Order: sequence, then C-alpha cells, then structure tokens
Amino acid sequence: MAEERFVEHTRDGDIHILRIANPPVNTLRTGVRAGLQEGIAAALREGARAIVLIGDGRMFSAGAEMTEFNKPRQPPSLPEVFDAIETSKVPVVAAIHGSALGGGLELALACHARVAAPTAQVGLPEVKRGFVPGAGGTQRLPRLIGGEAALKIIVPGEPVPAAEALRLGIIDAVLEGPLEGAAVAWARENAGRSFTLARKREDRIKGADLAAFDALAASLLKRSRGQESPKGCAAAVRAALTHSFEDGLNVERETFQKLVAGEQSLALRHIFFGEREASRIPGMPADTQPLPVKKAVVIGAGTMGGGIAMCFANFGIPVTVVEQNAEALERGLKKCEANWERTVKSGRLSAEDYAKRRAMLSGTTDWNAVAEADLVIEAVFEEMGVKKEVFAKLDKLARPGVVLASNTSTLDIDQIASATQRPELVLGMHFFSPANVMRLLEIVRGSATSHEAIATAMDVGKRIGKVNVVVGNCDGFVGNRMTGKRFPQMERLLLEGALPQDIDRAMEAYGMAMGPCATGDLAGLDIGAAVRKARGQVAPIADAIVAAGRYGQKTGKGWYVYDEKRQRHPDPEVERIILETAEKMQVRRRKIEDAEILERLLLPMVNEGARILEEGIAVRAVDIDVIFTSGFGWPAWRGGPMFWADRMGLKAVRDKLAHYAEVTGDPNLKPAALIETLADQGGSFAAMGAKRAA
Repeated sequence: MAEERFVEHTRDGDIHILRIANPPVNTLRTGVRAGLQEGIAAALREGARAIVLIGDGRMFSAGAEMTEFNKPRQPPSLPEVFDAIETSKVPVVAAIHGSALGGGLELALACHARVAAPTAQVGLPEVKRGFVPGAGGTQRLPRLIGGEAALKIIVPGEPVPAAEALRLGIIDAVLEGPLEGAAVAWARENAGRSFTLARKREDRIKGADLAAFDALAASLLKRSRGQESPKGCAAAVRAALTHSFEDGLNVERETFQKLVAGEQSLALRHIFFGEREASRIPGMPADTQPLPVKKAVVIGAGTMGGGIAMCFANFGIPVTVVEQNAEALERGLKKCEANWERTVKSGRLSAEDYAKRRAMLSGTTDWNAVAEADLVIEAVFEEMGVKKEVFAKLDKLARPGVVLASNTSTLDIDQIASATQRPELVLGMHFFSPANVMRLLEIVRGSATSHEAIATAMDVGKRIGKVNVVVGNCDGFVGNRMTGKRFPQMERLLLEGALPQDIDRAMEAYGMAMGPCATGDLAGLDIGAAVRKARGQVAPIADAIVAAGRYGQKTGKGWYVYDEKRQRHPDPEVERIILETAEKMQVRRRKIEDAEILERLLLPMVNEGARILEEGIAVRAVDIDVIFTSGFGWPAWRGGPMFWADRMGLKAVRDKLAHYAEVTGDPNLKPAALIETLADQGGSFAAMGAKRAA
C-alpha cells in the first residue's frame, strides 16, 4: 500500500507549492507536520525561488489535531516546522483561503509573508478550548500588530475577516481570483524582497504602554468570569511586551501545558467534540437527504415566533410570519426591527447588513402564505388544544411533502402530529429564548417522524447557525425535563434555610450565567405557577410569592425587587414570606453552605439525565451536556451536568443521591438504575456513550 501523503509538493516554474491535504479541515497532525518539513527541505534542494503554503479543500488549516493532545507527541513538533520555515533562504508565503485558525494561523505567522482570499478569516480560538496558543501565536502576533490589537483577538478568540487582517497588518495582501495562481504570481513578484520575520519585529512592541495594556486586559477579562484560559492568554501576550522572543515563548509554553492538562480545558474539548458528535444520528441511513428549504413560514409573531423568524432572515433565508390580526403582526415585526437596530447601535451589525436582513422578513395575516413555504414552524401558545387546531389547519394549507415543525418546549409531538395526515413530516424544533441569540435547537423526533424530516430540520438548523441535538419525545424533552427536577430541591432549600440570593450566588459562582431564582424572574413566575396548577403540584414558597403579585421582572418584583435599570436586589418582603411559610410548616431553618446548595440542585438533574439515557430520549450523555451549554447558560468550561457527574465519580454521585433522598424525603433523588449499574461497574456516562456509538 502506498504511503499516505498529507502534503502535496508541486511547482510552477521556480515557485514551489506545498499543499496541505488533510481533509476536511487540514489539521496539523503528525503527517502534515512531517510533510511540511520534508517539503521545505526538498524545495530548497531543488532550487526554489519561493515557496507557497496553501490548504487543499475548503480552508488553509483549522490548527492543531486535538486528538493528539493526550498521546505521546511524534516529531516533528510545530516549532521544528516553524524553524525550517524561518531559516529558509527563500521566502515562504502562506496563501490563506477559508480559515487559518489556531495552529493554522501560527503556521502562517511563522512564514515570511501572508496573502489571503477576500473571503478568508484568521484567528486564534484556543481560549475557547481552555488553553492558550501554544506555538508562538501570543508572541508573533503582538510583534506584527501590537500588544493591544493582539489582545483583542486572542482573549475573545473570535476570527478576523481578511480586510480587517490586512488593515491590522496580519496579512500582506488580499488577492482576487483563484488563490493558488494569484499567490504564486505574488510570490514570484516579491521573491527578491527582504522580509522581516514576525519573531524579529520590535517596532510594534517597543515602548508599549503597559498601563493601557493592563486596563484593556482587565476590561476583556470581565466577560470571562471564572474561566482560566483568558487570563493565561492575557499573561502570555503581556510577556511579548516585556520579554525576549525566546523567553516569551517559554512563558507561553508553560501556560499552555498547565491549562491543557486542567479540568476546564478537558471540559471545553468535551463540548467541542460533543457538538460534532451530536450531529451523528445512529440508525439514520447514510444516503438520507434533507428536503430543500428555500423559504420558511413561522406561525406567530410573539417573542418566540419573531426570534425564530430573525434566525432565518439573519442567514439570508426568506421568511414570512403569519399572525391572527394586523395589530399583533405589526407589534411582532417592530420588535424584530428594534432588536436589529440595537445591534446596529452597538456596532455589531452594519446598516447595510440590517437592510439585507430586514428585506428577508415579511409578515401577513393571510394563512394562505403557508402554501408558499418549504418549511413551516409553529410558535403559538403552549397549549395542546391550540397546537392541534393550528396543525390541522397547516396540514390543509401546506404543500404535500413539506415538514411541519412545532416550537413546543414540553408538549407531546405525537399528539400534535395526530392532527395531520402527514405524521412522518411532523417534528419538534424547540428554539430557546431569545431564539435569535441562543445557539441550541432541540429537534424532537416523534414516533412516526421520518429520517428525511430529521435531516431537513438538522440541515436548516446548521444553515441558521444552531447547534442541533436530536432528542426523543417526552414531557419537557431533555433540557426542560431535567431543570424541572431541581425545582423541588430549590423549594426545600428555601424552606430549610437558604434565601434566593444564596441559591443564585452558589450557582453563579459555579459559573452559571444566571441563578435559578433570577432566571425564574426573567421568564415570569406566573408561568411556572400555571404549569404547577395544571399538574396538580404545590410549591408552598413559590406559590406564596406569586400569590403576593410578584411575577418577576415584568412586575418589578419576584424573588427579587428590580430597579429602573432592571438590576436585582434582595427584598425583605421575600424573606418574610419564606420565614412565615417555614414556620407554618414547622421546618427548623439552618445555615446551608454553598457546596450543599450546588449538590442539591445539580444532582437531581444528573439523576433525571440518567433516566433520559435509560429511556433513549437522549442518545449520548454528551448530547445532554451540549444541550445545557448551548441552551441553558451552563458554562462550557464546566462541561455540562453529565461531565460534572463523571468527574465527581458515579459512586460518589450514587451515594450523595441516596443520602439526600433519605434526609429530604424526595423520592426523585433515589439513584437511577443506570447510575447504580455504572457505579457498581466503575463506569462513566462518557464511556457508555462511546460504547453505544461504537
């Protein structure tokens, strides 16, 4: 068998071309690194006047091969490849199309020059994987563009488009037309130039204002509360301003090695790979094709309907919103416009792009618009009778073969589908609020839903920038079903001694974007009360709060009282209600530590997650983790509830659940059968997922 080659070496006269060929994203695996090192040596032996590095397929390179991180590294290392580039007697030119990210950009930064296609983007996103650039990115980039400019790229980890990269000085030219030919011509024209390597540049860092740098770093780090890698990135970039290149590299490398071995990086990589794994649906035939969706219709212009419509318009898919009356329609469209206008005002959207997005959105009160749709998404009131009435109507109006989706957050998809003559084309597309911001899309499979319908929903979700997770049909599906199980413990904690601010403090210190009490106030406490009433459930404290007219932010008071800026403040009235309820129920209050609060809120969710896996509602434990990090404000650097449980150890999880079940009398906390089994076997949720997928 011929040896697989990951770098193709060709020539155009005296210009040699090294083409990285490691599909789909040209990661810098061992074979690529070796091929680059050998290719440079061969080009120099053969008298090259210049060398062009380019990626095959859709991009230059997405960077390091993270699957190699936990294995013994095989030579050559990236620094050894960079040394071969930087000691080359002829210029090495990186030609960037698609993306040059992470190690891919670090490879380009080691070259003598960089050119790019107009649509290219570059970036160092390592911070999002829990570590810092580890092959000189924090040292070469500041030398090219200055410390503060580099900090603004490296700490957030967001990509930079070619035009901005040219303005900053990351790349030397943006080339029109087919990139390889244009890059070869540029290399030939500039082969005689004297290039200064990034590592030898001092002009952009000499005499740097360290006070201004530190102030910028502090402002950027405010956005990453609790996460370690942004701090590491800031410290490594600062080293470029205060150390020699070699000493700065040592600071970067030490920081990289410490972070990449840490818990947060393991969690972030778990989610990174999990998002990709979630797109693989066991049992779906490989040749399943999605139905074409060129135009969408959304039923309902309320908060969810408007947000869903914005998702389509944002990505260039024409969408029509259908409402019952002109007043509701106008109100919904105005809210979409206001959302876009705020984004323009913040500088995150140009006026031109706003105009393009607005042109994609239309509205009508004529239900016959449904006949023009390739996909219909219902976003009306969350009540089964209403949903079935709408779907019966949609079934008559929509063309045969068109998928009908419900944005329901809890209701039975099979019941909804029963109102139609096309149950195989009915499914749930559960967006999370605000739909135009939150990344998660729970795709709910009914008992009759076809592979083709699932593939269509997944294709659409991908096209509108969502993280898709396919789940089974049950009350609350995955995310809402699990979060619902922590509420009884929250109620008990409030009875036993905690206050709302204690509960939220513990959860937010863990890294949650918002604690459960503050989240309830944002969503509306009356909504939860209505659900409990419909189910015959009682929550003495929460019900008393609602009975006092405290519905949350919309009434200016809920678990907290809110000022004119919607800032929350503890309210003595809430404490009075809690104390009176506890006294009435003869519950003796005590001081409850944050660690206990955290365990009693997270363990019920893990337990329900185990039941969800037992029932096959979720295919893999990592699917559950992706749902929480993409849709529920769970910090990705904590890895999700099932990752948290695995890191604790399932024996400890089982024992803690059994303990809390006994002391609280909550039967929900009795360890799930799956936890019992895995604990006895010394297993984990992650290993179980790997076996299922194998």
